[in-house]
Amino acid sequence: MNLQDKVIAITGAGQGLGRAMAVYLAARGARIAVIDINQEHMAETLGLIEAAGSSGRSYRCNVALEDEVEATFAALASDFNGLHGLVNNAGILRDGLMVKVKEGDVSKLSLAHWQAVIDVNLTGVFLCGREAAVQMIQHDCQGCIVNISSISRAGNIGQSNYSAAKAGVASLATVWAKELARYGIRANAIAPGFIATEMTQSMKPEVLDKMTAGIPARRTGQADEIAHTVAFLMENDYMSGRVVEVDGGLRI
Repeated sequence: MNLQDKVIAITGAGQGLGRAMAVYLAARGARIAVIDINQEHMAETLGLIEAAGSSGRSYRCNVALEDEVEATFAALASDFNGLHGLVNNAGILRDGLMVKVKEGDVSKLSLAHWQAVIDVNLTGVFLCGREAAVQMIQHDCQGCIVNISSISRAGNIGQSNYSAAKAGVASLATVWAKELARYGIRANAIAPGFIATEMTQSMKPEVLDKMTAGIPARRTGQADEIAHTVAFLMENDYMSGRVVEVDGGLRI
């Protein structure tokens, strides 16, 4: 798929990886539907998209709410007269050990923290992927869906909720690749390792150094390196049903 003038929706595009993807794809000629819950952040992303030489629109949406997702994708497909791609990037963290014992007291990962992550990181991906597919089919647009998973999909201490969700979105990409091929729609996933974002920049230096030391590449990844992978998956019409790990050689 040639990205010039194609319409790509990106969830969680107000900042971080989502913003980097939006600007990178805009620089390749794509028009961007910026989806997030923070209006100020979306406005900043739109400014960067325009500076990259393209155009976009913003849509405030909680991806965990079915009615909001349905309305958002119907609106953006109408505004742009079609939809060619989706990056399911929105996600949250609510880390914690499933059970923790301290001085004889046992604490538990709360159901609220489990459900919050599953709602956004897994159910949100399902809802957005479903509605994107509907709009692509109705507007006769062949396209591609990219789910942002994580190397934590293999299981990571303190991340029962996050690991389960990220394993799920990787599997969804494989399922969708098989189900949607008849409509000319591809689906893939990316499993990033430790990427330099606002979250990692806020970590204590000694913690960040210890984390980086375990990466064979001896550095964290850059947001543009993930964005470059998104572009590759969008542009290569024979890539479908695959999970691409971008982690500097790290395996959990």
